[in-house]
Amino acid sequence: MSSSLVTTLEPVVAHGLARTFGARRVLDGVDLTVAPGTRLGLIGENGTGKSTLLRLLAGTDVPDAGSVRVPPDLVYLPQEPAVGAGVTVGRLLDDALRPLHDAVGRLEELATRMAEEDVAAEYDAVLAWSVAHDAWDADRRAEVTAATLGVADLDRDRPVDTLSGGQRTRLALAAALVRRPAALLLDEPTNHLDDEALDLLERSLVDLPGVVVAASHDRMFLDRVATELLDLDAGVLGTDGRGGRRFGGSFAEYLVAQADSRRRWEETFAAQQEEIAALRARTHVDLRSVAAGRGPTDNDKFIHAFKGAGVERARARRVHDAERRLEVAEREALPKPPEPLRFDAPVTGGAATVSVRGLRVTGRLTLNRLDVGAGEKLLVTGPNGTGKSTLLDVLAGELRPDAGTVAVGARRVALVRQDPIFDRPDLAAGAVYAAAVGAETAEAVPLRSLGLLHPRDHGTAVGALSVGQRRRLSLAVAVAVRPDLLLLDEPTNHLSLRLAGELEVAVGATTGTVVVTSHDRWLRSRWSGPTLDLTVGEAV
Repeated sequence: MSSSLVTTLEPVVAHGLARTFGARRVLDGVDLTVAPGTRLGLIGENGTGKSTLLRLLAGTDVPDAGSVRVPPDLVYLPQEPAVGAGVTVGRLLDDALRPLHDAVGRLEELATRMAEEDVAAEYDAVLAWSVAHDAWDADRRAEVTAATLGVADLDRDRPVDTLSGGQRTRLALAAALVRRPAALLLDEPTNHLDDEALDLLERSLVDLPGVVVAASHDRMFLDRVATELLDLDAGVLGTDGRGGRRFGGSFAEYLVAQADSRRRWEETFAAQQEEIAALRARTHVDLRSVAAGRGPTDNDKFIHAFKGAGVERARARRVHDAERRLEVAEREALPKPPEPLRFDAPVTGGAATVSVRGLRVTGRLTLNRLDVGAGEKLLVTGPNGTGKSTLLDVLAGELRPDAGTVAVGARRVALVRQDPIFDRPDLAAGAVYAAAVGAETAEAVPLRSLGLLHPRDHGTAVGALSVGQRRRLSLAVAVAVRPDLLLLDEPTNHLSLRLAGELEVAVGATTGTVVVTSHDRWLRSRWSGPTLDLTVGEAV
């Protein structure tokens, strides 16, 4: 029997994985066992090694230390799948279906031989494999999957490497879902997918009997698909010391665990600081007691000569012990928990208002009426191309409409774009921040105090920053200038799960007026304020 028809599902196992790029240790001693039927979500801040771990498991990268064992029937889909030169759309899909067709054909052949030959064991094995891979329904499933993922109408003779990045990703995903491999490794699989395609992806993954390991920032995907989560950046109290912390359960349960971890961090930090303060006070008292006081009287000179040296040594030991305990306490103390993201609106002047009538930007946006009251939070939805970003540009005063009136009553407006572009890409991030917020604000609210951009990146030219880093810098500017009208375009894109959650809480808590555009299903499902659907052009 072909190795591709092995019926026993095997786990994905990694032991002691370490990987270093230059001077930076990305993964350090990751131990991992993922049993068949487990769907493991990889989460963590950008740069914590999610994609690196997937490459190591897939065998497309080699660890500096450690070992990997995976099933032979494994499919790995990176964010931008690479396909060999000359491979056509038709060949890619046919290759995915071939093992399934071969299995059905082999069953038919074995059935005809069973009366004369002892092939029962092989027949049972191939039958079990075919059932697990739903081989008889493969062609219908392929048609439905390709249509839902928007690749059914592609020319079968077209080379895959001539497709757009989104088309290649959806085509490779369709092939993987049809094949139903024993282990499927996915890197941000929800990119480029609409709601219907996302629903198909999630249902297909839940139905797989083998191993699924997926790195994702999509909180709804994680909640619907993952049976366990591995947080590669679990935080001060979250790490297990072996390259991340594993959570059993849904993403919603993970959020509860993270909140508990944050609370323990705050409580432990407060207790440690209280102990450090007490040790400092004790050290200060003991030092004073060692300091020279009045000299002995004539009657005391004999006693002082006899006992004084021992007393002074005892006092010195107390000081040394107190200093040692203080040194240990300070060395082992947790760092201060970072302040969560917060948008503080101006104290005076009230919140902004927005009024739009008969707005038209040719070829991009038509909106008859929109009113946003002071302090209101509005969510703008609609497919790509309906004008969500255009609306924010108009409200920010950065785009003049071809028709209509736009009245924005705001003292200060902040727009955070999907992909922020700064006028001086050659300037360092810290200098760009200072120029954007003004010298006085930059001194009062230093960039480092916001915790949005790592200090090592403050000196990097903004043109060399990633999209996610530029988003964080733009958010930092918005936080510092304290706008009364905050405009957020797809704000959770390119952000970590932690920061995305903090941003949503901050939007709900600010007294300012906020207009948000988003495709984020998690954000949309929890939105409690008014919504503007640009496909129908009215608020609900």
